[in-house]
Amino acid sequence: MTIAIIVHGGASPVPPDEAEAYKHGCLQAVQAGWAVLDRGGNACDAVEAAIRVFEGNETFNAARGGFLNADGEVQMDAAIMEGRDLRYGALAAAQGLRHPISVARTILDVGPLLLSGEGVTRFGEANGAELCDPSELITEKARKEWEQTEQQLREQPQTEPGGSDTVGCVALDAAGLIVVGTSTGGEDHNPPGRVGDSAQVGCGFYAENTLGGCAMTGTGEAIMQVVLAKTVVEFLAAGLHPDDAAKQAIDLLGQRVKGEGGCIVIDKQGQVGWAHNATDMPCAVMTGSMDEPQVWLRKADAGTAYNQA
Repeated sequence: MTIAIIVHGGASPVPPDEAEAYKHGCLQAVQAGWAVLDRGGNACDAVEAAIRVFEGNETFNAARGGFLNADGEVQMDAAIMEGRDLRYGALAAAQGLRHPISVARTILDVGPLLLSGEGVTRFGEANGAELCDPSELITEKARKEWEQTEQQLREQPQTEPGGSDTVGCVALDAAGLIVVGTSTGGEDHNPPGRVGDSAQVGCGFYAENTLGGCAMTGTGEAIMQVVLAKTVVEFLAAGLHPDDAAKQAIDLLGQRVKGEGGCIVIDKQGQVGWAHNATDMPCAVMTGSMDEPQVWLRKADAGTAYNQA
C-alpha cells in the first residue's frame, strides 16, 4: 500500500511578501504528517499532526491568525473524518481553542457528532482540550484587516467583506485508511454563529476508504450548495484520476454556483490530485514514491510532478 499525504493552506491570492511564509508553513505541515505515516502510524494521527502545525502558524486562517467575525472575535470550525467506518468529529462557531483539530479528533472518538458554540467549550473542558482566552488567538494582522473592513463597511455599506480560507489535509496510511481534516477561522466578518462548509460532512470534507478522500477550501456557502467534497469522491467512483476529479468539481463550483475555491484529493491507490480556481492555493505533497516533499503556491507551477516521482 502506498502511503501519501497532501495539505493545503487555503485558496486565495498570496501577497508576494508572504509567499515564502505560506510555502514554508505548508512544508512544515506535510512533514509533520509524513513523519507519522513513515513510522507506520495511522492516518488520523498524521492529519491531526499536520493541521496542528497550521493552527499554530499565524500565516494561516486557522486558530491563531484566523479571520475575525463581525464582533471582532476568532470563531472556528474544524472537522476530521476517517473513511473506514465513515466516522467523523466536527465543531463549529467555537472559541478559545488553541487546536480545534485536536478537539474534533476527540469528538471523532465519541462517534459521528457535530458540536457548536458553547457546547464545544464544555466538551473541551471535560476532555482535556488546550483552551485559552479567545483574545490570545487574535493577531495584529487579523485585527488590522478587520479594522480596514469595518471602515469600508461604514463608507460603503453594500461592500461584501473579503477573505475566506480553510487549511486541510488528506492522508492514506499503510493499512489503507484514508482520513481528511479541515480547520478554519471562517470568513472575514462572519456573522457570529455562522457555520461554514469546513464543519459539514460531505460539503467541506469527505472520506471513503473504497474510493478516496477530499478536503475543500473557498466560498463556504457555494461549496455547501453543491455538497462538493462528496461530489469529488463520487467522481473517483467513475474512475477519474484525483486530478481530474478535483478539476471537474472546481469547474462545477465556478459554473453552477459562481463559487471560488479549491480541493485536495487522495484516492484508494494513493494517487494525489488538486485543483483550484482562485489565484493561488499553497499546497504540499509527499508520497511513498517521492524522495522528498514538494510544495507549490499554485497548480500551474506543480503540473503532475507529484505523480511522476
